[in-house]
Amino acid sequence: MDRQSNMIFIEDMEFFAFHGHYDEEKFAGNRFTVSIYLYTDTSKAEKSDNLDDALNYQVVYAIICYIMRNTKSNLVENLASNILDALFARFTQLQKARIRIAKLNPPMGGKIGKVGVEIEHER
Repeated sequence: MDRQSNMIFIEDMEFFAFHGHYDEEKFAGNRFTVSIYLYTDTSKAEKSDNLDDALNYQVVYAIICYIMRNTKSNLVENLASNILDALFARFTQLQKARIRIAKLNPPMGGKIGKVGVEIEHER
């Protein structure tokens, strides 16, 4: 029997952090948004209505928040991959995950709303 896969998401989390290639980004910091899409079997939680049977998105947020605020990456690609690796390590029931990270108003010499990446990993 195939495992059921549904999506849990948290969108538009905002963080002030110090990721970036250039020294001014590492020193002054920047605003980032993160959205995460987690694919897992939700059937047990659907029936039980018990948090113990669910992929706890409060824990997901705590992991993302910790990595965003307490690590430094030169590239958002590396940052996104590190977050996905941490989520797969913590949640064995996670089947697939997609993350989108955007740097708001990046220092690129012009008016730019945001730049970023979207990366997907699968178990």
